[in-house]
Amino acid sequence: MSQVASWLAELEKRHLANLTRAELTRALRALSSVYVERREKIAGGAALDSAGKRAAFGLFYGPLHFLTVDAVVRAVGANRPSIATIVDLGCGTGVGGAAWALACERSPRLRGIDRNAWAVAEANWTWSQLGLRGRATTGDIRNHPITRSPDHPILLAYCVNELPEAQRPALLEKMAAAAGHGVSFLIVESIARRDKAWWPEWAARLTGLGARADEWRFPADLPPMLAQIARSAGLDPRELTARTLFKP
Repeated sequence: MSQVASWLAELEKRHLANLTRAELTRALRALSSVYVERREKIAGGAALDSAGKRAAFGLFYGPLHFLTVDAVVRAVGANRPSIATIVDLGCGTGVGGAAWALACERSPRLRGIDRNAWAVAEANWTWSQLGLRGRATTGDIRNHPITRSPDHPILLAYCVNELPEAQRPALLEKMAAAAGHGVSFLIVESIARRDKAWWPEWAARLTGLGARADEWRFPADLPPMLAQIARSAGLDPRELTARTLFKP
């Protein structure tokens, strides 16, 4: 069994230990509603405010994000061998950093930071399950110093859109400064345009500093466990979609 298949099997055991399939389905529907209809609550932690939503996020959206980031990294050629450490800002459950690291010929170390303690614990568990080196810690990405090392690329996966609007300009300035020092970065967000009025400004600023902007639609060849969960909740992800900013 591959590392990823083994991780998915352990993930299922972990999150269904105290939750029935029916409870998971209800929680996933509630979580999907937060993302689609009540995004203003995300910055306040609504996406992870119950055990059911946390399980739904970890067991469904986490693997979907993993598969999407893996496809993006390979498509843009971000899996270069010179990477020493991936700095995963707003790491969540660690799936984005894990996907990038595993896509590399020699898996780099991971350094993650997230404000949510549950997510940080999940990230460390995820990386351990996948045999990756690194550690995630609890913290605020607004106060985290941006690396100036070219072999320490930055990942912002499904993170910027969840920040309060007032916090984004300072982070954009940090990313622009990193780009000026030759630091590579990958920013990944959903392709939906809802609540992304900030994206054109970020794209214009960062493409002017050498980044490329893309929109992606990859065929969704979901593992059986994910496909079953999706069907149960009335979801039908036929494509893995994302919009990205990547500076090589």
